[in-house]
Amino acid sequence: MRQRVKRALLIAAALAVLVLAGLGANTARHWAGLAGSSEAAARRRAELAPFWRIVAPPRGTAEAGGAVLLSGCDGVHDNMDFWAERLAARGYRALILDSHRPRGLDRFEAWRLVCAGQVLPGAERSGDLAVALADPALPAGGRIVLGASHGGWAAMEFLRLALTRQVPPGLDRWPASPADLLRRLDGVILLYPYCGLLNGADEGDWTAAPPILMVLAAEDQIISTPACEDLAERLRERGARLRIEVLPGADHGFDQQDHAALSPLDFDAALRDRTAREVDAFLSGAE
Repeated sequence: MRQRVKRALLIAAALAVLVLAGLGANTARHWAGLAGSSEAAARRRAELAPFWRIVAPPRGTAEAGGAVLLSGCDGVHDNMDFWAERLAARGYRALILDSHRPRGLDRFEAWRLVCAGQVLPGAERSGDLAVALADPALPAGGRIVLGASHGGWAAMEFLRLALTRQVPPGLDRWPASPADLLRRLDGVILLYPYCGLLNGADEGDWTAAPPILMVLAAEDQIISTPACEDLAERLRERGARLRIEVLPGADHGFDQQDHAALSPLDFDAALRDRTAREVDAFLSGAE
């Protein structure tokens, strides 16, 4: 009996080691910017387009261009609707980019793998952003990108890859000239983005990057606000035009009402409204 128990414990321990080793290898692969396979931008567009949603400017509003919005690691929720409508009111045709459902990451809480950095890291997801920014669904004119949490990480990786002319992992080539995509960007808004070890934005010359607004939560339980402040300073040294707003008393996802069961995060309408005013002021100066 003791031998059976001992054998079972040894097997369980071995399996645990294998799982941890697999997770570590997966994390290392993402850190190195490696994707499992590459595909054409047209195929990526065909996978994404059925799941994205466009919010048009109100009737009578002059169109200023297009906007692409990227959600956090838990998928598209109500905050994306709020920001899309806000951008649409300024004349931007806003495309809410869903990176989760095309990959089946909305089922069985598979999105938690995204949050853990094991699936769809920011550099790989940046290919989705590149495809959306180049898409004819968006009108002529400037472009705005808004990314929240994991979406902010993806937006930063997009800028880094476009500035250094590296193709996003998972794509075989850029869907349009990265220089042209950068030139059309009026501004990038980053809401409490992930800035940890897997974020590879600290590379290249950022003088050609568009103006950036980074809004951070002083009491963030999910990402490290000091890490984002440090990364922002390094990007400024690389030439980035980047402004930071740290919201006292704010926690991660303060602009999102719909949170997962047992989530410690809370919606704060006052903080969301304050951020909306910061975004309006930023866009007034960036446009």
